[in-house]
Amino acid sequence: MRQVPIWMLAVGVALSACDRAGAASNANNPAVTTAAPAAAETASAPADSAARTAPVAAVHEVTLPAGTRLTVVLDTSVGSDTSRVEQPVQAHISRAVVVHGQTVVDSGSRVTGVVTDAKRSGKVKGLAHVGMRFDTLVPRGDDERYRIHTAAVGRTAQSTKKKDALEIGAPAAGGAIIGAIVGGKKGAAIGTAAGGGAGTAVVLSTRGKEVRLPKGSALTLRLSEPLTIRLKR
Repeated sequence: MRQVPIWMLAVGVALSACDRAGAASNANNPAVTTAAPAAAETASAPADSAARTAPVAAVHEVTLPAGTRLTVVLDTSVGSDTSRVEQPVQAHISRAVVVHGQTVVDSGSRVTGVVTDAKRSGKVKGLAHVGMRFDTLVPRGDDERYRIHTAAVGRTAQSTKKKDALEIGAPAAGGAIIGAIVGGKKGAAIGTAAGGGAGTAVVLSTRGKEVRLPKGSALTLRLSEPLTIRLKR
């Protein structure tokens, strides 16, 4: 029978003693393996509670009745001779709309629309006119877009009939004077007709005044239908 060296027996006894000591230590401290899960559950509890108690922004609605006026300032220039129908037009609210002490539409809110009419002045008749209608409102500080219904607004050029009469009358008077010097009464009549004809030709070849609304022009819009705005408390 082979004899086992004494030093090998000593090593085996030492290893066995270490294993027994480790097992005893684990048995005496069972909470070591369960402490981490308990801490994780405790940490997640406040987060879940905060999520459940987070305040929700309250929203209420305010309705502006038909006929409400919106004072705006143009951000786009328009003109009877420079604009075209369906061309986009932009403006902004210059005076806040307040209901019962609460601002419903703040100044600086944006409104957009289109040109509905752009007619140049005629050479013989017809006054220049430009019109527009706004159909969208974007409140200041909000990305929500509201569809609005407003009456069309526009401008018409002033009549030039009085000016035309002066332009025709002045050449006629000059012709009468020259005709009288040359041929008396008969010459005056001929001169008047000739002078008046020249003035008429000038008027017929010249267009009347155009109408233009530059950027910064003030307009007043009027709601044709009620508008409901959602406000945060």
